This record gives sequence, structure tokens and C-alpha cells, in this order.
Amino acid sequence: MIDAQSTAVEIRPLDGGEVDAFLALCLALDSDTDLMMLEPGERQGLLDQQRREVSEAVQTDNSTIIVASDRGVLVGYVAAYGGAYRRNRHSVDIVAGVLQSHAGQGLGRRLLEDLIGWAQGHGVSRLQLTTMMHNEPALRLYTRMGFEVEGVRRNSLIVEGQPVDEVAMALILDRPAR
Repeated sequence: MIDAQSTAVEIRPLDGGEVDAFLALCLALDSDTDLMMLEPGERQGLLDQQRREVSEAVQTDNSTIIVASDRGVLVGYVAAYGGAYRRNRHSVDIVAGVLQSHAGQGLGRRLLEDLIGWAQGHGVSRLQLTTMMHNEPALRLYTRMGFEVEGVRRNSLIVEGQPVDEVAMALILDRPAR
């Protein structure tokens, strides 16, 4: 369901000068939910490395980061990291997150729509991701957006001491003309 607050949220590419704000969003997401890869505090030692990776992503033609900004504060994102070689340049790995304060407002759908539009204009024809098996809202969203399940990665993560399966999904787009 889309509400007035979500329509006021701007969806746009991350600006190269916003790397620290983006990493602050990632830190907040690590604490906000147990559905992200990194646990609270785990990212702290990786900030310099991640700052370089984010800076590279916004400068690479087959990678991007699209953010949701609510009155100048980043509240969600979808990142696509493209393959580095000729054989996989058409493929991107996706990571996404929306703060709980803004969940359920259609931001995930809006972020993915923008990402798909970007992909179609950048020679990207395969979008792939994994999500935890119990993340039913994400599974519903990805399925509605056309992603298909390619497999299950059994016991691929340990969350709060318990093994968690991941669902591998992909969306195949018609190859755009370049």
C-alpha cells in the first residue's frame, strides 16, 4: 500500500558525495533488522573498504546504487554490483534494504522499478539476489516484480545461532540495445 509519506520520498541515484550518508544507512539497517547480511557492529571495521566499493560502484557503468531519501535522509536503497568480466558484465548482484520506519509503504517496489529501468538502459539483462527463506515480504515483492526462484541455499547463514536457508532468485530482462 502506498501512502502520502512514501510518495514524498524521493527515489534517485546515490550522489558520489553521499557515500558516508549511505554507509550510515547501512549501519542503521544492520541494527534495524536481522534480515541484512551484517550484524550490528560488524560493519565498523569494514567502513574504509566499503567506502571504496561504494565510490567505485557509482562510477562503474554496470553498477549503481539507488536510494530512497525522505526529506534529505536516506531511508532505503537498492544496489546493483555488475560483473567485472565480458562474460558476466550483463549480470548484477542486488542488495536492498529499507528502514523499518519506512517499510510497507511501497519503497521497495519503487526502488526495484528504478533499478529495472536503469538496467534496461545499461546493458544489464540479469538481476540476481538472495533473500532469507523466512523473509516473506521480500519474497512476495521480488515475485511480484518478476523474479523467479532458481534454488535454495540450505543452511547458508547462521542468524542468532540458528541455520537459515536463502532463496536464490533472478530476473531476466530482454537484452537492451546498446
